[in-house]
Amino acid sequence: MNSKKSKTQNPKPKTQNSLLREQAEQQFAEELEVLANLDKRQRPQNWNLSPWAVTIYLLGGKLDNGFVISPKYIGDRRIIEIAVATLTTDRALLLLGVPGTAKSWVSEHLTAAISGDSTLLIQGTAGTSEESIRYGWNYARLLADGPSMDALVASPLMRAMNDGKIARVEELTRIPADVQDTLITILSEKMLPIPELGEQVQAIKGFNIIATANDRDKGVNDLSSALKRRFNTVVLPLPKTVDEEVEIVQRRVESLGRALELPAEAPALEEVRRVVTIFRELRNGVTEDGKTKIKSPTSTLSTAEAISVVNSGLALAAHFGDGRLGAEDIASGLMGAVVKDPVQDTLVWKEYLETVVKEREGWRELYRACREVG
Repeated sequence: MNSKKSKTQNPKPKTQNSLLREQAEQQFAEELEVLANLDKRQRPQNWNLSPWAVTIYLLGGKLDNGFVISPKYIGDRRIIEIAVATLTTDRALLLLGVPGTAKSWVSEHLTAAISGDSTLLIQGTAGTSEESIRYGWNYARLLADGPSMDALVASPLMRAMNDGKIARVEELTRIPADVQDTLITILSEKMLPIPELGEQVQAIKGFNIIATANDRDKGVNDLSSALKRRFNTVVLPLPKTVDEEVEIVQRRVESLGRALELPAEAPALEEVRRVVTIFRELRNGVTEDGKTKIKSPTSTLSTAEAISVVNSGLALAAHFGDGRLGAEDIASGLMGAVVKDPVQDTLVWKEYLETVVKEREGWRELYRACREVG
């Protein structure tokens, strides 16, 4: 008998450094620990941090001991304060906004700071069923022993109720309307009935729900008025200024570059600013100086897409260039982000190139690169 064991029998153990994407509570474990040790303010039951400390974790700042907390959300402080305050009450939180406004990012970091666990997640899709929200069954055990709590498979939401934690529901408006309304009883009564057993699960203090939704994309199912009333809605806007959006893109690109270990230089500020400016102008239908009106494409051109364009450009520069992000590296990503409708958006993009990019001082190289890709 061959004593050698195959590689599949001895898989290489996973280390935190080998993870493609760390969860928020893993990536920022040191910040959360320092905040927890310094935080002397009152904490709601089963919260790891006080509302004040959760807000500092999201927005960043320098602590009394000199430790610096990095900002996770760059924008209006009041938005985060309202979101955190909502979660201290019995109202659930709905983060609403167009795609790419950091709804999922904020949701993940709020749950990491409050519960220390951002994995209690239900991903909304057209195929999300009631069982995904409530509970399912271990059918082998169900057939063998009949209905019992041991045969029941708890959903992330049920586990959050049992443990007094925050559950996340991503893309709530993608879930069919009749399945969405499964949440009404849970949000109203803080209780999940199990009629098959004649029992119920009652929520422990600290339990709440953060849902995210947008009404821009196709395939959206509007929330019923009964469900809307059970959420406090906080709208996350697009960044107000170019500088704010540039800072967001730079921070996220640097973070992703480190995680993916891209052998490329950090992107030059001018290249990031060009991408952000193009996105903002096409999104708003007017140039930044307000002098020229332009047509807008069908694509949303969110901050998240700008991050993706710069990150893709860095990968091209790292593996097929000299390691420096240049116009030729971002041109294809730009066109892919803008042109979603091959007819309408192509015309909008070509017109923008000829009337704005071509005439702008210092943008000639980008114009040529985009023309070559087109």
